[in-house]
Amino acid sequence: MVRVLFVCLGNICRSPMAEAIFRHQVLQAGLQNQIEVESAGTGSWHIGERPHQGTLKKMAEHRIDTTGMKARQIVKEDEMYDYIIAMDESNITNLKEVITAPKGQVLLLLTLIDNPLTEVPDPYFTNDFEQTYQLIHEASEALLNKIRKEQKI
Repeated sequence: MVRVLFVCLGNICRSPMAEAIFRHQVLQAGLQNQIEVESAGTGSWHIGERPHQGTLKKMAEHRIDTTGMKARQIVKEDEMYDYIIAMDESNITNLKEVITAPKGQVLLLLTLIDNPLTEVPDPYFTNDFEQTYQLIHEASEALLNKIRKEQKI
């Protein structure tokens, strides 16, 4: 089983959006028995909360399931993920305080696509959930292709 963890600051906007989008893409590819997807935040403010209403609305618009999703904070045991995908550089910095010996790759999501942005803008502050959706959707497709190639699935 290939394990993928998406990480942002509070785990209510970007990383749950990435989790839901990527899980949807994995399901469409018929790889749900080979790829496990989760998300977490580096901060503790929203533990146990559902994703932000803007994220839920955007996922509903695209008929992407968010059932059962609740915010959680990154923990040391998350080192066991094969791919830890951060939304911005501050997430990488914060991850390094907890994840000191990652099993797999730790990378920024937008490094997977050709885009002038290197970080996924946080719609919690920008209120532009559509831009965030488009960036994550494109980069998630690239991530799935990367995983399929590297893991030969």
